[in-house]
Amino acid sequence: MRIDLGLESAVTRFVDALTPVMRDVVSRLPDAEPDRAGNDVVVEAYNLACAFIDLDGLATDDELWSLIRAFSPRLDIPLLKATPTDVRHAGLTTGASAFLQSPSTMFDILRGVDARDGTRHARTYYEHAVAVGHTIASIDTHTSRTELLGIERYRGVLLSALEQPPAPSTTQRGSPADAKAAAGRPNEPVEPDEPARPIDELLTELDGLVGLDAVKNEVKLVANLIRVQNLRRERHLVVLEQSRHLVFTGNPGTGKTTVARLLAQIYRTLGVVERGQLVETDRAGLVAGFVGQTATKVTDVFDRADEGVLLIDEAYALVRGSEQDFGREAIDTIVKLVEDRRDRVVVIVAGYPDEMATFVDANPGLRSRFPRTIFFPDYTADELVAIFESLCEKGHYIAGDDTVAAVRAWVAAQPRGKGFGNGRLVRNLFEHAVARHASRVVEIETPTDDQLVRLTAADIPVAEPVLATESGP
Repeated sequence: MRIDLGLESAVTRFVDALTPVMRDVVSRLPDAEPDRAGNDVVVEAYNLACAFIDLDGLATDDELWSLIRAFSPRLDIPLLKATPTDVRHAGLTTGASAFLQSPSTMFDILRGVDARDGTRHARTYYEHAVAVGHTIASIDTHTSRTELLGIERYRGVLLSALEQPPAPSTTQRGSPADAKAAAGRPNEPVEPDEPARPIDELLTELDGLVGLDAVKNEVKLVANLIRVQNLRRERHLVVLEQSRHLVFTGNPGTGKTTVARLLAQIYRTLGVVERGQLVETDRAGLVAGFVGQTATKVTDVFDRADEGVLLIDEAYALVRGSEQDFGREAIDTIVKLVEDRRDRVVVIVAGYPDEMATFVDANPGLRSRFPRTIFFPDYTADELVAIFESLCEKGHYIAGDDTVAAVRAWVAAQPRGKGFGNGRLVRNLFEHAVARHASRVVEIETPTDDQLVRLTAADIPVAEPVLATESGP
């Protein structure tokens, strides 16, 4: 059997180019272990390779044989006698494409070094990392559009980062904060400047959400329990403390983030947390690419969520992959911080139901700290139509009966399998309809006010199955 050696060559070039640089960087950090830098670079290359293989979700035999050949001599994992079937069963590439969603910790540190020393190490990383992607795309006879688009997205992520100045702390020679500041940050929390909102106002807003009756009831139970406990504390009665942390399960677009944001404000109003901001993150925001930085990265996210709520989306992805990608280290750190900061941070972990059950079982401390699970069901057709109408109202558009009928037909044509887009899918439909409406109205010489705001059936795409993008609620 002939194994393509292209990936092995690309990995060698990546490792040879960056190992000396990382050894120099690591040697300047407290408690440095410069000898580990070479392994860090190999792990980085491994994460990249697995991520690029996962772009189209296929992981062909040829790709996996190349992965085995490139890394079995380099990593302390049982790849030497492995087969593609073994790699698939181990899930080494499953979900790995999340690594490409944002610049890695190593890349950000190299940007800091470049800003300090006037070097081009991050550019070198960029060139070799993209080369690894192109090499993997070339292994199979057919290169899919999905692979190429994925490589291009990642290329844009790195180029965009190269155009931005690094955080100031990453340029300070020998500073303990160097690696921490470069660790990449999740979405910035929106800190509430206004007074805490009344609980009744928040629950009214919760009731105003489309569907989700069972979810609303669960949130109200949580709120009521806290209110009762607060009353007992005021009267100096014994309070049986219970974990505030939650598991949200359900398909994308079912309102998990919206409810988490409201719940954060409810917790603030009821005195569970002081600030009530919601910080969102995922595997890419928690797991670093080399030794010793994952715990720092997780701690940084908890720092940003201090006195608020931390939402970890697709938390099950931390369980996937090999021990080399530090997902398990992230879980261990989360368990520790959940306990250490139980009075300061509420954590919500979210994802598909079956996968979240696996996540909770991944560490003995998770089950007791996340005792309550709230399931978010898929929206019904009527609820999805109602969401579309609410988007029209918020955007100051009008949808007549014929338009609503076209929306209903479009919704009915969508397959309802795992990963069904729900509200996200409808938001994409709404945005597409607005774009079609604009293209139509711009051709009218003097449109009336009604024409400017009225969506017609012609603005709704043909009722055929489409895939939801990752944008939206």
